[in-house]
Amino acid sequence: MRRLLQPFVLAVTAILAAAYAYLAWRLGAEPWQRMALAAPFVLVWIVPVVYWGGGERKERLFDQLLHQASYLCMAWISFLLVLALARDVLLLLTLWPPALAGAHALLDEAGVPLVLAASLAAMAAGALAALRGPHVKHVDIAVEGLHPHLEGYRIAQITDLHIGHTIGRRYVERVVRLAESLAPDLVALTGDMVDGPVGRLAAHVAPLGRIAAGGRAFFVLGNHDCYSGADAWIAHFRGMGMRVLMNAPAMVAKGEARMLVGGVVDPALAISHPGAAPRPDLAAQGGEAAHFRLLLAHNPRIAPLAERAGFDLQISGHTHAGQFFPWTLAVRLVHAPHVAGLSRESRMQVYVSAGTGTWGPPVRFGTSPELTLLRLVRASR
Repeated sequence: MRRLLQPFVLAVTAILAAAYAYLAWRLGAEPWQRMALAAPFVLVWIVPVVYWGGGERKERLFDQLLHQASYLCMAWISFLLVLALARDVLLLLTLWPPALAGAHALLDEAGVPLVLAASLAAMAAGALAALRGPHVKHVDIAVEGLHPHLEGYRIAQITDLHIGHTIGRRYVERVVRLAESLAPDLVALTGDMVDGPVGRLAAHVAPLGRIAAGGRAFFVLGNHDCYSGADAWIAHFRGMGMRVLMNAPAMVAKGEARMLVGGVVDPALAISHPGAAPRPDLAAQGGEAAHFRLLLAHNPRIAPLAERAGFDLQISGHTHAGQFFPWTLAVRLVHAPHVAGLSRESRMQVYVSAGTGTWGPPVRFGTSPELTLLRLVRASR
Protein backbone atom coordinates (compact mmCIF):
# COMPACT_ATOMS: atom_id res chain seq x y z
CA MET A 1 0.00 0.00 0.00
CA ARG A 2 2.87 2.39 0.82
CA ARG A 3 4.30 1.85 -2.68
CA LEU A 4 1.01 3.04 -4.22
CA LEU A 5 1.42 6.34 -2.39
CA GLN A 6 4.92 7.07 -3.69
CA PRO A 7 5.16 10.25 -5.82
CA PHE A 8 6.27 8.35 -8.93
CA VAL A 9 3.34 5.91 -8.72
CA LEU A 10 0.87 8.74 -8.05
CA ALA A 11 2.21 10.69 -11.04
CA VAL A 12 1.97 7.67 -13.38
CA THR A 13 -1.54 6.93 -12.14
CA ALA A 14 -2.68 10.53 -12.62
CA ILE A 15 -1.27 10.78 -16.17
CA LEU A 16 -2.83 7.48 -17.23
CA ALA A 17 -6.14 8.38 -15.60
CA ALA A 18 -6.29 11.70 -17.44
CA ALA A 19 -5.43 10.08 -20.78
CA TYR A 20 -8.03 7.36 -20.23
CA ALA A 21 -10.73 9.86 -19.26
CA TYR A 22 -10.17 11.81 -22.48
CA LEU A 23 -10.11 8.77 -24.77
CA ALA A 24 -13.09 7.14 -23.05
CA TRP A 25 -15.04 10.38 -23.48
CA ARG A 26 -14.12 10.85 -27.13
CA LEU A 27 -13.97 7.26 -28.40
CA GLY A 28 -16.22 5.19 -26.12
CA ALA A 29 -19.94 5.65 -26.86
CA GLU A 30 -21.06 2.57 -24.90
CA PRO A 31 -20.12 1.36 -21.39
CA TRP A 32 -18.59 -1.84 -22.78
CA GLN A 33 -16.38 0.21 -25.10
CA ARG A 34 -15.10 2.26 -22.18
CA MET A 35 -14.44 -0.93 -20.21
CA ALA A 36 -12.52 -2.45 -23.13
CA LEU A 37 -10.47 0.72 -23.49
CA ALA A 38 -9.47 0.50 -19.83
CA ALA A 39 -7.60 -2.80 -20.37
CA PRO A 40 -4.52 -1.37 -22.15
CA PHE A 41 -4.27 1.38 -19.54
CA VAL A 42 -4.22 -1.21 -16.75
CA LEU A 43 -1.48 -3.14 -18.58
CA VAL A 44 0.60 0.01 -18.95
CA TRP A 45 0.09 0.89 -15.28
CA ILE A 46 1.14 -2.53 -13.94
CA VAL A 47 4.74 -2.62 -15.22
CA PRO A 48 6.15 0.63 -13.76
CA VAL A 49 4.16 0.28 -10.54
CA VAL A 50 4.81 -3.41 -9.83
CA TYR A 51 8.17 -4.09 -11.48
CA TRP A 52 10.21 -0.88 -11.65
CA GLY A 53 12.21 -0.19 -8.50
CA GLY A 54 10.96 -3.34 -6.84
CA GLY A 55 14.37 -5.03 -6.64
CA GLU A 56 15.46 -8.24 -8.33
CA ARG A 57 12.91 -10.98 -8.76
CA LYS A 58 12.78 -14.26 -10.59
CA GLU A 59 10.75 -13.62 -13.71
CA ARG A 60 8.68 -16.30 -15.37
CA LEU A 61 7.21 -16.55 -18.87
CA PHE A 62 4.11 -14.76 -17.59
CA ASP A 63 6.20 -11.76 -16.49
CA GLN A 64 7.91 -11.65 -19.88
CA LEU A 65 4.61 -11.71 -21.78
CA LEU A 66 3.13 -9.10 -19.44
CA HIS A 67 6.03 -6.71 -20.14
CA GLN A 68 5.72 -7.17 -23.89
CA ALA A 69 1.95 -6.57 -23.82
CA SER A 70 2.41 -3.51 -21.59
CA TYR A 71 5.06 -1.97 -23.83
CA LEU A 72 2.98 -2.49 -26.97
CA CYS A 73 0.04 -0.87 -25.21
CA MET A 74 2.24 2.14 -24.38
CA ALA A 75 2.86 2.66 -28.08
CA TRP A 76 -0.77 2.07 -29.04
CA ILE A 77 -2.08 4.56 -26.46
CA SER A 78 0.47 7.12 -27.66
CA PHE A 79 -0.72 6.80 -31.28
CA LEU A 80 -4.35 6.74 -30.12
CA LEU A 81 -3.98 10.00 -28.22
CA VAL A 82 -2.32 11.79 -31.13
CA LEU A 83 -4.95 10.64 -33.62
CA ALA A 84 -7.87 11.37 -31.29
CA LEU A 85 -6.55 14.88 -30.68
CA ALA A 86 -6.04 15.37 -34.42
CA ARG A 87 -9.64 14.29 -35.06
CA ASP A 88 -10.95 16.75 -32.48
CA VAL A 89 -8.93 19.58 -34.01
CA LEU A 90 -10.33 18.75 -37.44
CA LEU A 91 -13.86 18.60 -36.01
CA LEU A 92 -13.40 22.14 -34.69
CA LEU A 93 -11.93 23.39 -37.97
CA THR A 94 -14.81 21.92 -40.01
CA LEU A 95 -17.55 23.15 -37.70
CA TRP A 96 -17.80 26.28 -39.83
CA PRO A 97 -18.23 27.31 -42.69
CA PRO A 98 -21.25 25.35 -44.00
CA ALA A 99 -19.26 24.17 -47.04
CA LEU A 100 -17.32 21.89 -44.68
CA ALA A 101 -20.44 20.35 -43.14
CA GLY A 102 -19.95 17.11 -45.09
CA ALA A 103 -16.38 16.67 -43.85
CA HIS A 104 -17.51 17.45 -40.32
CA ALA A 105 -20.25 14.82 -40.48
CA LEU A 106 -17.79 12.22 -41.84
CA LEU A 107 -15.30 12.89 -39.05
CA ASP A 108 -18.08 12.73 -36.48
CA GLU A 109 -19.59 9.46 -37.73
CA ALA A 110 -16.59 7.54 -39.09
CA GLY A 111 -13.81 9.22 -37.10
CA VAL A 112 -13.76 6.79 -34.18
CA PRO A 113 -13.21 3.59 -36.22
CA LEU A 114 -10.68 5.47 -38.37
CA VAL A 115 -8.73 6.55 -35.29
CA LEU A 116 -8.76 3.02 -33.86
CA ALA A 117 -7.73 1.43 -37.17
CA ALA A 118 -4.99 3.98 -37.86
CA SER A 119 -3.51 3.64 -34.37
CA LEU A 120 -3.36 -0.16 -34.66
CA ALA A 121 -1.83 0.11 -38.13
CA ALA A 122 0.82 2.56 -36.88
CA MET A 123 1.69 0.27 -33.98
CA ALA A 124 1.96 -2.78 -36.26
CA ALA A 125 4.13 -0.93 -38.79
CA GLY A 126 6.33 0.42 -36.02
CA ALA A 127 6.75 -3.01 -34.45
CA LEU A 128 7.81 -4.50 -37.79
CA ALA A 129 10.34 -1.71 -38.30
CA ALA A 130 11.83 -2.30 -34.85
CA LEU A 131 11.92 -6.10 -34.94
CA ARG A 132 13.50 -6.12 -38.40
CA GLY A 133 16.63 -4.96 -36.64
CA PRO A 134 19.26 -2.32 -37.33
CA HIS A 135 20.53 -1.21 -40.70
CA VAL A 136 24.11 -0.06 -41.19
CA LYS A 137 24.36 3.71 -41.34
CA HIS A 138 27.57 4.93 -42.96
CA VAL A 139 28.82 8.31 -41.72
CA ASP A 140 32.00 10.05 -42.87
CA ILE A 141 33.64 12.36 -40.32
CA ALA A 142 35.66 14.97 -42.19
CA VAL A 143 38.67 16.07 -40.12
CA GLU A 144 41.04 18.87 -41.03
CA GLY A 145 44.68 17.83 -40.86
CA LEU A 146 43.85 14.17 -40.18
CA HIS A 147 46.97 12.03 -39.80
CA PRO A 148 47.44 9.97 -42.99
CA HIS A 149 47.46 6.71 -41.04
CA LEU A 150 44.00 7.51 -39.63
CA GLU A 151 42.52 8.07 -43.10
CA GLY A 152 39.61 5.63 -43.44
CA TYR A 153 39.73 4.60 -39.76
CA ARG A 154 36.49 2.68 -39.06
CA ILE A 155 34.51 2.94 -35.82
CA ALA A 156 31.44 0.74 -35.33
CA GLN A 157 29.03 2.19 -32.79
CA ILE A 158 26.53 0.00 -30.95
CA THR A 159 24.32 1.84 -28.51
CA ASP A 160 20.98 1.63 -26.71
CA LEU A 161 20.47 -2.07 -27.36
CA HIS A 162 18.34 -2.38 -24.20
CA ILE A 163 18.73 -6.14 -23.96
CA GLY A 164 15.88 -7.24 -21.71
CA HIS A 165 12.20 -8.02 -22.07
CA THR A 166 11.80 -7.28 -25.77
CA ILE A 167 15.35 -7.71 -27.10
CA GLY A 168 17.11 -11.01 -26.51
CA ARG A 169 19.94 -13.20 -27.73
CA ARG A 170 18.66 -13.65 -31.31
CA TYR A 171 18.58 -9.89 -31.89
CA VAL A 172 22.03 -9.49 -30.30
CA GLU A 173 23.41 -12.23 -32.55
CA ARG A 174 22.18 -10.30 -35.61
CA VAL A 175 23.84 -7.12 -34.35
CA VAL A 176 27.14 -8.91 -33.72
CA ARG A 177 27.17 -10.57 -37.17
CA LEU A 178 26.50 -7.20 -38.75
CA ALA A 179 29.29 -5.55 -36.74
CA GLU A 180 31.75 -8.32 -37.62
CA SER A 181 30.95 -7.95 -41.32
CA LEU A 182 32.06 -4.31 -41.18
CA ALA A 183 35.61 -5.18 -40.04
CA PRO A 184 35.93 -2.08 -37.83
CA ASP A 185 39.18 -0.84 -36.33
CA LEU A 186 37.36 0.03 -33.10
CA VAL A 187 33.97 -0.88 -31.60
CA ALA A 188 32.29 1.69 -29.36
CA LEU A 189 29.48 0.56 -27.08
CA THR A 190 28.04 3.84 -25.86
CA GLY A 191 25.71 2.69 -23.11
CA ASP A 192 22.25 1.34 -22.33
CA MET A 193 23.20 -2.17 -23.36
CA VAL A 194 20.93 -3.79 -20.77
CA ASP A 195 17.67 -3.48 -18.89
CA GLY A 196 17.97 -5.99 -16.09
CA PRO A 197 20.42 -7.80 -13.80
CA VAL A 198 23.44 -9.85 -14.85
CA GLY A 199 21.93 -13.09 -13.61
CA ARG A 200 18.93 -12.83 -15.94
CA LEU A 201 20.61 -11.35 -19.01
CA ALA A 202 24.17 -12.76 -19.11
CA ALA A 203 23.26 -15.40 -21.70
CA HIS A 204 21.59 -12.81 -23.93
CA VAL A 205 24.56 -10.43 -23.72
CA ALA A 206 27.13 -13.19 -24.37
CA PRO A 207 27.40 -12.77 -28.19
CA LEU A 208 28.87 -9.29 -27.66
CA GLY A 209 32.01 -11.02 -26.41
CA ARG A 210 32.91 -11.87 -30.01
CA ILE A 211 33.49 -8.22 -30.92
CA ALA A 212 35.81 -7.68 -27.93
CA ALA A 213 38.65 -9.68 -29.50
CA GLY A 214 41.98 -7.88 -29.64
CA GLY A 215 40.98 -5.20 -27.15
CA ARG A 216 39.21 -3.17 -29.83
CA ALA A 217 35.85 -2.83 -27.98
CA PHE A 218 35.26 0.05 -25.55
CA PHE A 219 32.24 0.37 -23.28
CA VAL A 220 30.78 3.29 -21.32
CA LEU A 221 27.82 3.22 -18.98
CA GLY A 222 24.38 4.47 -19.92
CA ASN A 223 21.66 5.38 -17.47
CA HIS A 224 19.85 2.05 -17.87
CA ASP A 225 23.08 0.14 -17.23
CA CYS A 226 23.29 2.06 -13.95
CA TYR A 227 19.67 1.26 -13.05
CA SER A 228 20.42 -2.43 -13.74
CA GLY A 229 23.36 -2.65 -11.33
CA ALA A 230 26.38 -0.69 -12.50
CA ASP A 231 29.09 -2.51 -10.53
CA ALA A 232 27.91 -5.97 -11.57
CA TRP A 233 27.70 -5.00 -15.23
CA ILE A 234 31.09 -3.25 -15.20
CA ALA A 235 32.67 -6.44 -13.88
CA HIS A 236 30.75 -8.56 -16.37
CA PHE A 237 31.69 -6.50 -19.42
CA ARG A 238 35.32 -6.44 -18.32
CA GLY A 239 35.15 -10.21 -17.96
CA MET A 240 33.95 -10.39 -21.57
CA GLY A 241 37.06 -8.52 -22.72
CA MET A 242 35.53 -5.05 -23.04
CA ARG A 243 37.64 -2.04 -22.08
CA VAL A 244 35.35 -0.15 -19.70
CA LEU A 245 36.14 3.57 -19.53
CA MET A 246 34.95 5.49 -16.48
CA ASN A 247 36.15 9.09 -16.77
CA ALA A 248 39.34 7.62 -18.15
CA PRO A 249 41.43 7.65 -21.35
CA ALA A 250 43.00 4.91 -23.42
CA MET A 251 45.46 5.23 -26.28
CA VAL A 252 45.22 3.21 -29.48
CA ALA A 253 47.55 3.23 -32.46
CA LYS A 254 47.13 2.83 -36.21
CA GLY A 255 50.50 2.77 -37.94
CA GLU A 256 52.35 5.85 -36.70
CA ALA A 257 49.14 7.62 -35.62
CA ARG A 258 47.89 7.70 -32.06
CA MET A 259 44.26 8.15 -31.07
CA LEU A 260 43.04 8.96 -27.60
CA VAL A 261 39.78 7.22 -26.73
CA GLY A 262 38.15 8.73 -23.68
CA GLY A 263 35.03 7.56 -21.92
CA VAL A 264 32.84 9.16 -19.27
CA VAL A 265 30.33 7.75 -16.81
CA ASP A 266 26.64 8.55 -17.02
CA PRO A 267 25.11 11.01 -14.51
CA ALA A 268 22.83 8.15 -13.35
CA LEU A 269 25.84 6.48 -11.74
CA ALA A 270 25.38 8.95 -8.87
CA ILE A 271 22.39 6.83 -7.74
CA SER A 272 24.73 4.09 -6.52
CA HIS A 273 27.95 6.12 -6.32
CA PRO A 274 27.17 9.51 -4.74
CA GLY A 275 29.20 12.28 -6.30
CA ALA A 276 29.87 10.42 -9.55
CA ALA A 277 29.59 12.63 -12.62
CA PRO A 278 30.86 12.69 -16.21
CA ARG A 279 34.35 14.25 -16.33
CA PRO A 280 35.58 14.74 -19.90
CA ASP A 281 38.58 16.62 -18.50
CA LEU A 282 39.79 13.42 -16.82
CA ALA A 283 38.99 11.36 -19.92
CA ALA A 284 41.15 13.74 -22.00
CA GLN A 285 44.34 13.29 -19.97
CA GLY A 286 47.28 12.53 -22.25
CA GLY A 287 45.45 13.93 -25.25
CA GLU A 288 48.26 16.30 -26.13
CA ALA A 289 50.22 13.28 -27.41
CA ALA A 290 47.37 12.10 -29.67
CA HIS A 291 46.67 12.93 -33.31
CA PHE A 292 42.91 12.56 -32.76
CA ARG A 293 40.76 12.63 -29.63
CA LEU A 294 37.52 10.60 -29.48
CA LEU A 295 35.06 10.72 -26.57
CA LEU A 296 32.48 8.05 -25.82
CA ALA A 297 29.60 9.52 -23.82
CA HIS A 298 26.13 8.03 -23.55
CA ASN A 299 24.35 11.35 -23.05
CA PRO A 300 25.00 13.97 -25.76
CA ARG A 301 24.23 16.84 -23.39
CA ILE A 302 27.79 16.82 -22.04
CA ALA A 303 29.10 18.02 -25.42
CA PRO A 304 30.01 21.53 -24.15
CA LEU A 305 32.25 19.97 -21.46
CA ALA A 306 33.78 17.61 -24.00
CA GLU A 307 34.58 20.44 -26.40
CA ARG A 308 36.28 22.43 -23.64
CA ALA A 309 38.33 19.34 -22.74
CA GLY A 310 39.77 19.30 -26.27
CA PHE A 311 38.03 16.36 -27.94
CA ASP A 312 37.66 16.30 -31.73
CA LEU A 313 34.64 13.99 -31.88
CA GLN A 314 32.03 12.85 -29.36
CA ILE A 315 29.81 9.88 -30.15
CA SER A 316 26.66 9.31 -28.10
CA GLY A 317 23.25 7.66 -27.99
CA HIS A 318 20.51 8.02 -25.38
CA THR A 319 17.96 9.96 -27.43
CA HIS A 320 16.76 7.12 -29.73
CA ALA A 321 15.95 10.09 -32.03
CA GLY A 322 12.61 9.97 -30.21
CA GLN A 323 12.03 6.33 -31.32
CA PHE A 324 8.46 6.93 -32.54
CA PHE A 325 6.10 9.80 -33.27
CA PRO A 326 5.24 12.11 -31.49
CA TRP A 327 8.30 11.63 -29.22
CA THR A 328 10.43 12.31 -32.30
CA LEU A 329 9.31 15.91 -31.88
CA ALA A 330 9.38 16.07 -28.08
CA VAL A 331 13.01 14.87 -27.84
CA ARG A 332 14.15 17.97 -29.73
CA LEU A 333 12.99 20.15 -26.86
CA VAL A 334 15.37 18.35 -24.50
CA HIS A 335 18.42 17.51 -26.59
CA ALA A 336 18.66 20.06 -29.41
CA PRO A 337 21.00 20.65 -31.18
CA HIS A 338 22.44 17.15 -30.56
CA VAL A 339 19.33 15.02 -31.14
CA ALA A 340 20.36 12.60 -33.88
CA GLY A 341 22.96 12.45 -36.61
CA LEU A 342 25.99 14.68 -37.06
CA SER A 343 26.18 18.14 -35.50
CA ARG A 344 28.76 20.54 -34.11
CA GLU A 345 29.65 21.91 -30.71
CA SER A 346 31.95 24.78 -31.67
CA ARG A 347 35.06 23.12 -33.14
CA MET A 348 34.09 19.59 -31.98
CA GLN A 349 31.86 17.27 -34.03
CA VAL A 350 29.11 15.26 -32.31
CA TYR A 351 27.44 12.15 -33.65
CA VAL A 352 24.27 10.91 -31.93
CA SER A 353 22.99 7.50 -32.95
CA ALA A 354 19.26 6.78 -33.13
CA GLY A 355 20.02 3.57 -31.22
CA THR A 356 20.67 -0.03 -32.19
CA GLY A 357 17.65 -1.40 -30.33
CA THR A 358 14.56 0.00 -28.64
CA TRP A 359 13.52 0.86 -25.12
CA GLY A 360 10.09 -0.11 -23.80
CA PRO A 361 7.75 -0.39 -26.80
CA PRO A 362 9.48 -2.44 -29.53
CA VAL A 363 8.26 0.18 -32.00
CA ARG A 364 9.95 2.53 -34.48
CA PHE A 365 7.87 5.09 -36.35
CA GLY A 366 9.69 7.94 -38.05
CA THR A 367 13.08 6.53 -36.98
CA SER A 368 15.10 3.36 -37.66
CA PRO A 369 17.43 1.34 -35.44
CA GLU A 370 21.00 1.67 -36.63
CA LEU A 371 24.44 0.16 -36.29
CA THR A 372 26.65 3.10 -37.20
CA LEU A 373 29.92 2.84 -39.09
CA LEU A 374 31.83 6.10 -38.67
CA ARG A 375 34.79 6.60 -41.00
CA LEU A 376 37.45 9.24 -40.45
CA VAL A 377 38.37 11.07 -43.66
CA ARG A 378 40.55 14.07 -44.37
CA ALA A 379 38.55 17.24 -44.95
CA SER A 380 38.90 18.63 -48.47
CA ARG A 381 39.75 22.30 -48.80
